[in-house]
Amino acid sequence: MHLRDVVNIGDLRQLAMRRLPKMVFDYIDGGADDEVTLARNCAAFRAIELVWDVLVDVSSIDLRADLLGAEVAAPFFLTPTAASRLFHPEGERACARAAAAAGLGYSISTLASVPVEEVGAAHQGPKWFQVYVWKDRALVKDLLARARASGFTGVALTVDLPVVGNRERDPRNKFSVPPKPSWTIAQQMAARPGYLWDMLRSPRITAANLVGTGKGFGNLHEFVASQFDRAVTWDDAAWMRETWGGPFAIKGIARAGDAARAIDIGASHVWISNHGGRQLDTAPATIDLLPEIAALVGERAQIVLDGGVRRGSDIVKALCLGASAVAIGRAYLYGLGAAGEAGVAKAIAILKAEMERTMALLGARRLADLGPHYLRQRHQL
Repeated sequence: MHLRDVVNIGDLRQLAMRRLPKMVFDYIDGGADDEVTLARNCAAFRAIELVWDVLVDVSSIDLRADLLGAEVAAPFFLTPTAASRLFHPEGERACARAAAAAGLGYSISTLASVPVEEVGAAHQGPKWFQVYVWKDRALVKDLLARARASGFTGVALTVDLPVVGNRERDPRNKFSVPPKPSWTIAQQMAARPGYLWDMLRSPRITAANLVGTGKGFGNLHEFVASQFDRAVTWDDAAWMRETWGGPFAIKGIARAGDAARAIDIGASHVWISNHGGRQLDTAPATIDLLPEIAALVGERAQIVLDGGVRRGSDIVKALCLGASAVAIGRAYLYGLGAAGEAGVAKAIAILKAEMERTMALLGARRLADLGPHYLRQRHQL
């Protein structure tokens, strides 16, 4: 299969599997423990049925939305992922360019493999900078200042990673971030000569935003244990929000009560996430958490949802249940792993086209038309 033959995100996944070494593909594809939540995130979308209105003029479908105070072409954006140059030499650069070309928002991780300044230059639209609460508060303030100077319009504080989840595919593959030489890894790299050639011609993968700080990581698990603050509380989140002073999201919300507390400390966005099933296994699917949280949040904040999105119809379902925007992760990483920037652009185009088609079939012309009246929960026998 060639990129031109791809028709859905599943096809991009297959292309990524063929190009990437097993260890790298599994790092994208895998989840925690028995991967129950990973599967549940996707299955929960399948359990929601769509019902439609007829005889509606759908000759024009408008996907435009407001994200962080700026208009974007569609209500989804690329969620932050660490070390994207593992998947393609261009990494975050390719993702930022593809998102910008499509008129979408983009978000990078503190642990990105491309500096925040380069990403800011590559994407002039609305951008998020994802952060953690570190033990070194001075470093946090410096990172936020760099993000602001680079044109980032919002900050997302990830709160569901006090420790790294038990992602069992990684130790089975003898894999770490960044990879360390081993016989297993050498065999897997040799089986993907194109990927190996790309990596040999590229600079070493690092936590680019931490170069020169003395905080670079040699192993993700050890780095999180040494640098992330397990004692973080709502007071620390409030400090982060005040330090940033602009649009601010709490990422990793699963309870309505925590959504309320996020709003109470000044968060403008509540981000419902279970880290793509990569942290606490047997957690609920995020789409199942959305209605209760949306009912509590109301108009007081925007709601972002991620987890399990593989179709444009999934995005529509989330919007019907009260999400303001959806963050996609694996869907675009499969594209990045398959074909770099062109693959990311393909993933975006697929989801956008599927959204437009789904809304036309529903009889919904604008995002404001969407609501729970288009949904029906499938009864399990």
